Amino acid sequence: MKLYIYHANQCNPKKCTALKMAKFNKAIILKNPYKINKKSLVLTPFAEKAVSPEDREIVEKFGITGLDCSWNDIEKLKKFKFINERALPFLIACNPTNYGKPFKLSTLEAFIATLYITNFKEKAYELARLYKWGETFINVNYELLERYSKAKNSKEIIEIQKEYIER
Repeated sequence: MKLYIYHANQCNPKKCTALKMAKFNKAIILKNPYKINKKSLVLTPFAEKAVSPEDREIVEKFGITGLDCSWNDIEKLKKFKFINERALPFLIACNPTNYGKPFKLSTLEAFIATLYITNFKEKAYELARLYKWGETFINVNYELLERYSKAKNSKEIIEIQKEYIER
């Protein structure tokens, strides 16, 4: 299974989870958005569908692509049409920069969540071990991650998210 990261080189390299993933051969860095595999599951906040267990086959065949860039640059990526665009559902960040903030996940957390939701849980834990706070992310979000990983599809993920937020 391949993990790809479009990396726009806009963050502090010492804190960048994407670069650490690449350093430990857990992901492949792409410097050019035109190199993104259009069939991979591309994590983007603009997607109409949420990541769900039904995406497992896509992840297995074509991998996952994360976008590591500023919000200004991510707007520019809207022009690209990816076949399998997905958004992540509600989760709480546990990275030191955005600890406790919903939806403010690091690239590493986004990959952990996607792997967990698509039932590659061992791979998710393997990635989580790159940082001391990685397993904390899984522990803090455990109830949601488990529920998401048992959903049938994106629609059910959204229902779980909505119910959780309303509680």
